[in-house]
Amino acid sequence: MEVMYLRFKPYVIDRDGTQVYVEITPMTPADAQRTDAVPKWQTSWNSDYLSVDEFEKYSVKCGDELIALGAYEILESSLVVHIIYLEAHPDSNPTIAGTERRYSGIGQLLIAYGIKLSIDHGFGGDVVLEAKTTKLADHYVRDFGAVQLPVFQSSAPRFLIADEAAKRIFFRYLFE
Repeated sequence: MEVMYLRFKPYVIDRDGTQVYVEITPMTPADAQRTDAVPKWQTSWNSDYLSVDEFEKYSVKCGDELIALGAYEILESSLVVHIIYLEAHPDSNPTIAGTERRYSGIGQLLIAYGIKLSIDHGFGGDVVLEAKTTKLADHYVRDFGAVQLPVFQSSAPRFLIADEAAKRIFFRYLFE
């Protein structure tokens, strides 16, 4: 019987439709500083909200180029990873760059990384995240198989990605 070993190999898609492999590493203070430089990111990663020590923050880089950041909260009591915030560099952020994005697939990659963190912590790949806009909420349901969770008070709509939906996303990044 042949045993096949698969590993998580993160990638994004460039303007030509080519997979570009990237590296995901813990975010450094220098990475956070870059979000305040020109071109400015939507959010400063030096903000009080994102500089909380309880969040695990990661950088996505193609060589020395910072293309995205993700903040995650490991919820041991809930057995899920809470995806706190995801953001692409302004050149790849669909809100800023529109259809002329340098890289696409960044959101899916950062969700897949949250699923990886969930698996690594023994949570089976379950992640939760909030949708900042109705358009994002529809995207999470349609493209990622997310299920909306009950809304508490005035919180943003919260979604769960688990089971087969999580596997479909995660398996896109597994290679020999």
